[in-house]
Amino acid sequence: MVVDDDRAFRLSTAALLRADGYLVDEAEHAEAARQLLQQQDYQLMLVDFRMPGLDGVRFVESLRVWGEGVPVLMISGFGTIDTAVHALRSGTDDYLQKPFEPDVLLARVSALLSEHPSAAMSADSAHGIIGRSTAMRAVQDAIARVAPTDATTLILGETGTGKELVARAVHRGSTRANGPFIPVNCAAIAEGVLESELFGHVRGAFTGAVRDRAGLFEAADKGTIFLDEIGEMSPTTQQRLLRVLQEREVTRVGDTRPTPVDVRVVAATHRDLRALIAASRFREDLYYRLNVFPIALPPLRERTDDLPLLVEALLPRIGERAGRRSALGCSPFALRVIRKYHWPGNVRELISALEQAAINAGDGRIEAQHLPAAVREARTEQAEARYRAPRALDDERAAIAAALEQSGGSLSRGAQLLGMGRTTLWRKMRTLGIEPPEGE
Repeated sequence: MVVDDDRAFRLSTAALLRADGYLVDEAEHAEAARQLLQQQDYQLMLVDFRMPGLDGVRFVESLRVWGEGVPVLMISGFGTIDTAVHALRSGTDDYLQKPFEPDVLLARVSALLSEHPSAAMSADSAHGIIGRSTAMRAVQDAIARVAPTDATTLILGETGTGKELVARAVHRGSTRANGPFIPVNCAAIAEGVLESELFGHVRGAFTGAVRDRAGLFEAADKGTIFLDEIGEMSPTTQQRLLRVLQEREVTRVGDTRPTPVDVRVVAATHRDLRALIAASRFREDLYYRLNVFPIALPPLRERTDDLPLLVEALLPRIGERAGRRSALGCSPFALRVIRKYHWPGNVRELISALEQAAINAGDGRIEAQHLPAAVREARTEQAEARYRAPRALDDERAAIAAALEQSGGSLSRGAQLLGMGRTTLWRKMRTLGIEPPEGE
């Protein structure tokens, strides 16, 4: 959160931080900041030293009295030693004098976040589920409510949205956390084999059954079984599963003696089960047994604000897989390209794209050109649409700004996108009062 009564400074600072991949809220005074703190957690606050009403020092002192431990970077235009000492004594974690270079601010922010791992980030990444968007907060809340119960849970969402991750979170938050967690992909096991895998079999039940074998439901006793892609299950197996849910016992294939089991069932699918019911391909009574507590996972395109957090969380593991000798980073422009893409493959596709980019980047940070072509081209198509329309309206300033953004600040590339020579573009920028990018 950036807290400053100077609107121009507040907006420019927030824009700088957002360009570097942070999610930023703004407050014009202490009271507005206090209201935001009541609504959500923050990893860091940038607070102006002198503000109308409650000034920065008294505001930070009140934060500490409340027990609010969020790190604070105090910013002041009154650069005296007494000012700095006063700020630090109030409980401020660092102090920065205006004016300052953008790189200096970003370095201080990064250092403070490294020194003060926040409760907010810990909460966001609980059980590996990362996200602060409204949709993901709803998912986290649903997990927190259903996990302590023993209710059968149905997880709905597109492929690659993290359904197994949610299932594991439900298990770890339950009273069965010390018991087994058994994942089963129903679509990956042949129809004739799935029954035996789930419910077990006795010797002689079918060709090749040379001994008795317990199924996965028995193996999951006192724990959780996760049935992924439940919509691919055959009618016969659906009937057997329904009996297990109703009677809490399994009967091995080829046997008549039931075995009691104490298992929590979590199922998942990317299919529309109601449509399958209408097509007589899924049992309606089984659907109601599974759908006791549904959790719907949003696709990545509907929570793009979570992308900076996801990228930050994924990069260390991806860098390790790529054999990096140094920490893997992502440039602000590359992150903007990532946020513009629609990610049809969801988080799974994001991981693949970052792994490819990490290899292409070598020992450097990930730049836009290191990302897969599909991700880069989507950005180009959107940018072209943005600057073609303004040109049709003779809005040259907007067209030039969009082209320069797409080109990463390159006049040559920007001129190509606009269909003009570099010198012509430079002259137009000069006429319109647009400052050329640094180094051009």
